[in-house]
Amino acid sequence: MLHRALFLSDVHLAARGCRAEALLDFLHNNEAATIYLVGDIVDFWRVKRGGVWPQSHGSVVQALLQKVRGGTRLVFIPGNHDEGLLAYCGTHLSGIEIVPRSTHIAADGRRLLVIHGDQFDVTLRFGTWLAFLSDRGRGLARLVGAPLRLIRRHLGMDPWSLSSYLKVKVETAVDLVSEFERALIDEARRCGVDGIICGHIHRASQRDVAGIQYLNCGDWVDSCTAIAEDAAGHFHVIHWLEVMRARQAASAAASAARRAA
Repeated sequence: MLHRALFLSDVHLAARGCRAEALLDFLHNNEAATIYLVGDIVDFWRVKRGGVWPQSHGSVVQALLQKVRGGTRLVFIPGNHDEGLLAYCGTHLSGIEIVPRSTHIAADGRRLLVIHGDQFDVTLRFGTWLAFLSDRGRGLARLVGAPLRLIRRHLGMDPWSLSSYLKVKVETAVDLVSEFERALIDEARRCGVDGIICGHIHRASQRDVAGIQYLNCGDWVDSCTAIAEDAAGHFHVIHWLEVMRARQAASAAASAARRAA
């Protein structure tokens, strides 16, 4: 697929949760004149604690460098997990532009601020546990809630509901996401731009708020998402896992049809 621009964030190379194989598949099947790496591409926090670096992680780096050699403009905006690269802002490393933030001019002339967004987050990295609490937490509550109640009763402790506790945590996390998004939208308005493209919270999103377009790239740990701009200046979220599943289903259907013929 050919795009005018692509925006990727929160890859977390060197972390065990990085979905490097999915990202490689994405890079092999998508081209763009400009690719923005919107922070937390390499997880130096993990490196300091003894991260991992399998071949697939190195292959992601090589795939990006190959695109640079092929003429793609690659802009790297460091996040909080690769903030050490902020010292290199204003320079080019292997053809990659490193800047603290950037203004992307869309095909229709709109101006969008591109920034990782960590400086607007009051609780760093709440997006992942928000997804856990909202999607898996309910099942966890059903699984362990009853045994916990029995244990507490046996120990003479007051009744306590895990489900209620998780519900409060989810509501708090939703409030934090909303606060983060409002802060980014306010920053876009302060900068006099038409929109903002960010990452950091691992939560892909696309919406308009009072004339400001808010776009979040998501991540390549859980959701495997990216933001793409087409030739007309329209932006959309790409959910690559869905693309891969659809492609696999089509391949399986074609194989079944050949066997039946």
